[in-house]
Amino acid sequence: MQPTTLHLHTAFEVAPVDARLFGGFLEHMGRCVYEGVYDPASRHADAEGFRRDVQAALRRLRVTVMRYTGGNFVSGYHWQDGVGPRAQRPLRVEKAWDSQEPNQVGTDEFMALCRRMDWQPMLAVNLGSGSAEEARDWVEYCNGAASTRYGDLRAAHGHLEPYGVRLWCLGNEMDGSWQIGHCPPEEYAARASAAARLMRGVDPGIATVACGSSMLMMESFADWDARVLAHMDDAADFISLHCYVGNWSGDTRDYLAVTNLVDRQIEAIDAVARAVQAKRKSTKRIFLSFDEWNVWYRTMNPAGISGGGVFPAHLIEEVYNLEDALVVAGFLHSFLRHADCVKIANLAQIVNGIAPLLTRGDALLLESIFYPLAMVASRRGAVSLRVAVDAPSYTSATFGALHEIDASAMLDGDRLHVFATNRSVDTAAPLTVAVADRPLAHLVDADLLTGPSATAADSFEQPDVIRSVPFDAVRIDSGRAHLSLPPLSFAALTFSILRAARDVG
Repeated sequence: MQPTTLHLHTAFEVAPVDARLFGGFLEHMGRCVYEGVYDPASRHADAEGFRRDVQAALRRLRVTVMRYTGGNFVSGYHWQDGVGPRAQRPLRVEKAWDSQEPNQVGTDEFMALCRRMDWQPMLAVNLGSGSAEEARDWVEYCNGAASTRYGDLRAAHGHLEPYGVRLWCLGNEMDGSWQIGHCPPEEYAARASAAARLMRGVDPGIATVACGSSMLMMESFADWDARVLAHMDDAADFISLHCYVGNWSGDTRDYLAVTNLVDRQIEAIDAVARAVQAKRKSTKRIFLSFDEWNVWYRTMNPAGISGGGVFPAHLIEEVYNLEDALVVAGFLHSFLRHADCVKIANLAQIVNGIAPLLTRGDALLLESIFYPLAMVASRRGAVSLRVAVDAPSYTSATFGALHEIDASAMLDGDRLHVFATNRSVDTAAPLTVAVADRPLAHLVDADLLTGPSATAADSFEQPDVIRSVPFDAVRIDSGRAHLSLPPLSFAALTFSILRAARDVG
């Protein structure tokens, strides 16, 4: 492959990187909660029934914010079913996924897990079968003083101090015909605005996320977002984006080009939000919450997903391979490139269902997508930098023209974090990292993710087929870094960076 150069300048900033880009999603679906984070029968269970091994793995991902309880689940969920003495909580037939819900994990258990894991909670209210008043009451349960009706109920359950939940999603995927309570955009905007007003009446300091288009392929994509934001005035602080991708064609090169789609989705919805802001002559910018994203296609059923009424149902448990891990790295590249508008991102989900972690009894598997998440999260820095990529290119039949090398970067004081993906299936890429105004001093550390083939995957029997390894084959010469990226690989590199060009040598 022809050489590639990544050109940077520390003054060419995109924006500070919001720590909430490194978020997760915990939905009552399949085995994400039960037999996932919560399994009192496991030898790994702590005193509260949560698995210590799952917690330890999630700490490696440095998750910052956790979205809960859904997802489609939330449009049929009533939060009061999940509080109070566990023996008195009702067993429900859960309609979104045709499963049983015992409500043994609810608000108080989730909040305890958030505090243990240092997660910022992000709660989604039911605007499907629920009401604005029910949403308001949940805010009071979480954030109200013990002198309020629902704050007093929380105190009676043993939690005197308010939880202080700041992020609230106003429903989920309300543009989708599959969603309980699906409705036209103006009707949704009226419901969401009414709920937001009541919720802010309890706690004016909360931030709200309005439901955006469920996916780029929806006929109503972008139009739904524009109509919702136009009718919500200042009731929303964020608009949501969701994106699931897969190798539908069986063509690795085409699949790895899906990052073009992610970039276009972000740029389109940001343009809509800015246009609505301009039309309303508002000074308030609506930012983007990419609160569901992942690879998901092998276990996706167009006819609907059913748990068959059993508990716990084994649903959407994808087995991820190397090419999936490189696509996950591509999502992260895109979020960093758009740090000026994307402020929240939640990987869906965190364990078992389309997740980086998979449990089987007491065993735990780190899937291939775990590694790019950990490689970037461990290096997250203060500011995203623009990267000019001078590289060979190719054209994807589905997603158009793009570079062989995908890249992003963050600056954190005197350290520069560079991330690069080689999308070639058979050719190594000579790569140079050049910073115009501040030469590189030395390599602090680096990790490389690759594997024997695009479809190679980890399993409980062979857990180390795809994993990141330390990488030191980097040469610094005259303030520039030189290395070779293997085919189908993702590298995360941290450099010490000098103050000025004259400091070289």
